[in-house]
Amino acid sequence: MRELSDPVRAVEATLFAAEEPLSVDDIAAYVGTSVDVKAALAELEAHYAGRGIELVERGRRWHFQTAADLAHILRREREESRKLSRAAVETLAIIAYHEPVSRAEIEAIRGVQISKGTLDVLMEAGWVRPAGRREVPGRPLTFATTQEFLSHFGLKSRRDLPGIDDLKAAGLLDPVDTALERLGLEGEDEAELETDGEDA
Repeated sequence: MRELSDPVRAVEATLFAAEEPLSVDDIAAYVGTSVDVKAALAELEAHYAGRGIELVERGRRWHFQTAADLAHILRREREESRKLSRAAVETLAIIAYHEPVSRAEIEAIRGVQISKGTLDVLMEAGWVRPAGRREVPGRPLTFATTQEFLSHFGLKSRRDLPGIDDLKAAGLLDPVDTALERLGLEGEDEAELETDGEDA
């Protein structure tokens, strides 16, 4: 296999030593602006393809991770002591698809109130973060997903979230919800709450 050049090796070393994923600018701050960081990343990505570890981009940040097909080897017999409740899963999905979104908007979409504990669990997991306050009366706090959310679910960006057709094909949509959607009985509020927010 072809030897890596010194600039590419410098980028490789920077990523290995980093405690968290790095952007192109972060890497350039370490290796110098004379290095073509994007080209180095492309070379490293190809170099590590098919190996036990791989170089991946998540939310415009780069890091090394165990190859997806080998992750089970390193997984300890350690289960999460607290599984996500259905309310937490639904809340996480609403935040991912509609972010930034307020608690009132989440409740309007779900049709029920959520307990403060539900958002706490998601923030403790590192998947949800406060995303500022909406400039409306009361200035409600909004929530968005995190870099850790993208990494955990293997997403490069929020654009990689499955669409409605994908969810239907996988049998993950409730048939009752699908029937209501066909009848046009879903509230207009939900459509109004969707935003074109930037990717996390």
